[in-house]
Amino acid sequence: MKKNIIISALFFSTTIFAQNKGLVANSESPYSKLQSVGLQDVKWTNGFWKEQFDVETKNTLPYMWDLYHNDSVSHAYKNFEIAAGLSKGVFKGPSFHDGDFYKIFEGMAAAYAVTKDKKLDAEMDEAIALFAKVQRKDGYIHTPVLIDERWGTLGPEEVKKQLGFEKYNMGHLMTAACIHYRATGKTNFLNIAKGVADYLYDFYKKASPELARNAICPSHYMGIVEMYRTVKDPKYLELANNLIDIRGTTNDGTDDNQDRIPFRLQTTAMGHAVRANYLYAGIADLYAETGEKKLLDNLESIWDDVAYRKMYITGGCGSLYDGVSPDGTSYDPTVVQKIHQAYGRPFQLPNATAHTETCANIGNVLWNWRMLQITGDAKYADVVELALYNSVLSGMDLEGEKFLYNNPLNVSNDLPFHQRWGNEREGYIALSNCCAPNVTRTIAEVGNYAYNLSKEGLYVNLYGSNSLNTKTLNGEILEVEQQTNYPWDGKITLKIVKAPKGEQAFFLRIPGWSQNAEIYVNNKKLNEKLVSESYFKINQKWKKGDVIELNLPMPVELMQANPLVEEVKNQVAVKRGPIVYCLESDQLPAKISVNDVALDLKSKFTTNPFTLNNRNLVSIDAEAVINSNNSWNEALYKPLSSKDATSVPVKLIPYFAWGNKGKGEMTVWMSH
Repeated sequence: MKKNIIISALFFSTTIFAQNKGLVANSESPYSKLQSVGLQDVKWTNGFWKEQFDVETKNTLPYMWDLYHNDSVSHAYKNFEIAAGLSKGVFKGPSFHDGDFYKIFEGMAAAYAVTKDKKLDAEMDEAIALFAKVQRKDGYIHTPVLIDERWGTLGPEEVKKQLGFEKYNMGHLMTAACIHYRATGKTNFLNIAKGVADYLYDFYKKASPELARNAICPSHYMGIVEMYRTVKDPKYLELANNLIDIRGTTNDGTDDNQDRIPFRLQTTAMGHAVRANYLYAGIADLYAETGEKKLLDNLESIWDDVAYRKMYITGGCGSLYDGVSPDGTSYDPTVVQKIHQAYGRPFQLPNATAHTETCANIGNVLWNWRMLQITGDAKYADVVELALYNSVLSGMDLEGEKFLYNNPLNVSNDLPFHQRWGNEREGYIALSNCCAPNVTRTIAEVGNYAYNLSKEGLYVNLYGSNSLNTKTLNGEILEVEQQTNYPWDGKITLKIVKAPKGEQAFFLRIPGWSQNAEIYVNNKKLNEKLVSESYFKINQKWKKGDVIELNLPMPVELMQANPLVEEVKNQVAVKRGPIVYCLESDQLPAKISVNDVALDLKSKFTTNPFTLNNRNLVSIDAEAVINSNNSWNEALYKPLSSKDATSVPVKLIPYFAWGNKGKGEMTVWMSH
């Protein structure tokens, strides 16, 4: 009898593997409307994302892999070797170093799914063999602790404390292992992840709420749900529920860590923006499995708070370097809760001091992606697109080998203070390099965001030239070629290569920024009204060679902020399609600051293609006004004057491309 059960379980697991090959394995998630296509199903063919994927595979991944093996710069891989007993030493680096390496590994696996590069496969197997040597018999793996256990050395005290990124590292391990399994079909890393998941299940079953607070940047919420989806062990779903239940039940919780109060009492975004967005993404995963209405209600309320009151025009999250929690604060001024790298109060969106950590912006993508899976609502896809093109890509230079920790919207030479993290991209950000591995894995995985499957048909979420070769939920082959110069041009064509014999529905995203969109099928215009921020359904029988054409007009738009955003009152930003633009000081006369410029709203705003560091971009040319009396030396206020104002041409470039020409000033918002 047991033998039959084992055989059935193995068969079931194989079936699940065949169905679940995307970033999230939600094909059997009962409360998920949309499902992932396979990691290998989408291949960029030319244009924007092909250029970015080439940078990823040719530059970023090799650079990061070598960097994290170079123990004179990063000690991450060396820590694994020491923990495995291959060499003697002490733990070095930040306590989230393990997780950094797992993120790079995940990027390798996602790239391998598309490229089938044997070198990537061999490098991953070598790393997995090392992980196996490190892992304790009970499944535990966290090099700061295991190095101490093996060698009797005492590492930095902070790695021993409850907020030491232990579970964060394990979460990234589990996620990376699931991606590796789907990309390769191998179980060597997944078996290690099962050991980790089993350890966490046993730990949380007996851990006190105080011990369970070891949950900052809770990537393990996403990780454990993904393990449940992958291996179908119900105790992992039980653990995911327990992780939510146990939060906010201690007396020492903080808004910074989103655990001052239980999640089911939270209706606004609070605290550290990376931790927050990771938490919200993990809870969205849990909702997809359980359908608990309270979870979704709170997520939607928090989303409203972020999207309408706390998110930058770039999709960036987390406005504050440091501050005090507005809610977790006593009337006694000596008893306050500090917050850092955090969401602030509603409409508190400074520009020069914006923190907007790249990891938080990636967390925004992860969260909104999961909300899209649950609901099929285009507003979430709009945020995914906004963040990807702006506040995520800005975290990396155009050549893919230098990175930003924070992503300000204004850089001024005259600011009389030094911020902890600079405004120039670096090859390695000492003690805070978590964002570089995160953007590395994210860019490798963008192709999996492009499409979704549902019982109704194919959802087209992101536009870019690619080939899609997938199977519908009925198991029928669907092949489509997408051709476009998006985001520089709004014309998108979908050419049918192979479609099911019966009717097949396509759901085309009409972005929230678009107006007057048009759709043609085989050159015949559809007369139905196209609604912005929605999906438009086209359902019919298709034959090879049929073409769907979507035209999204892309005028230059001048954007204003809610007047409650004091920092940009009476200022404008420039946006075209999904791309936010900025002005750099190299476009101005000598000794003129970007803060001295007033944009002429009557400009023609012409677009022009240009290249920068071998990347094809589009600029916006406009006119600006500069007042000759622009000195603020020993002046805090002075009379407004328009005398001797001169007009100068300016070239605005995509925000994500700022800082690629050397040190200088930059601004997104401009007076007028």
